[in-house]
Amino acid sequence: MTIHSQAPVVVGVDGSAASLDAVRVAAREAADRNRPLQVVHAFIWPLTRAPLTPAPGAPAGAGLRNQAERVVAEAVAEAGKVAPDVPVTGVVVDGAPAAVLVAESSEAALIVLGHRGLGGFAGLLIGSVTLQVSARAHCPVLVTRGEARADGPVVVGVDGSELSTAAVGYAYEEADRRGAPLIVVHAWLYPTPIGPGDILPLVYDPEALAEESRRVLAESIAGWAERYPDVPVRQRSLRGAPARVLVEESKDAQLVVVGAHGRGALGGLLLGSVSHAVLHHAHSPLVIVRNGT
Repeated sequence: MTIHSQAPVVVGVDGSAASLDAVRVAAREAADRNRPLQVVHAFIWPLTRAPLTPAPGAPAGAGLRNQAERVVAEAVAEAGKVAPDVPVTGVVVDGAPAAVLVAESSEAALIVLGHRGLGGFAGLLIGSVTLQVSARAHCPVLVTRGEARADGPVVVGVDGSELSTAAVGYAYEEADRRGAPLIVVHAWLYPTPIGPGDILPLVYDPEALAEESRRVLAESIAGWAERYPDVPVRQRSLRGAPARVLVEESKDAQLVVVGAHGRGALGGLLLGSVSHAVLHHAHSPLVIVRNGT
């Protein structure tokens, strides 16, 4: 998709501490990108037919609708503290959270989410809404983990797929904007099937695989250095499971960028196994790219 110049940064909020962390990150992202910020709370209660207005005799400000509006107001106020020059709007939108945020993503430059939210499953490594939005959003999704760090490299994982190319472009842009070095990572273990019924060799040459990995790296960054001459780039061909390698690289990164899915027979899934695993376990904020921007 092509993102128009005034497309906002959108942040989803639910009143949790993680969503307020996401608001602070989103406010800084909006300021750095010179874009407005939109705070969105998905109000699911009308779908359940629950009473939305205060019960008779309830104190002023009671009721589910008022509570939702307070969540948004708190988030808007927090964004104003972080980035006072950024235009901020707050909206309560009726609907299920994932569906609302995916719809918002069609007109957004970036969706920002906390890695988990409220509810009985808040202790899980990643929230179900974050998973669903990351898999279906029409724009890049930034999943925060606490407060963003201002140092460290931008890390991008590549595998030679189309979405990997989009991820590299996004990572170069982020590294340039942040004044950070870029580390381009390709991980390999052994030959992988490229289609159903593919027969893999019983014996393979590790050096040949390493050479193929270096070729993928070189092709992934071809042409980008001319567009971003001030970005220092390091290529890393690492032996290991891709998800595990990227999680390890995330320990010292200020941002990790991956495509939503990659190559292989399962490449058409909404969220690939590597991006899914990194989303669960990364130590730094993570951007998932589903489309070229």
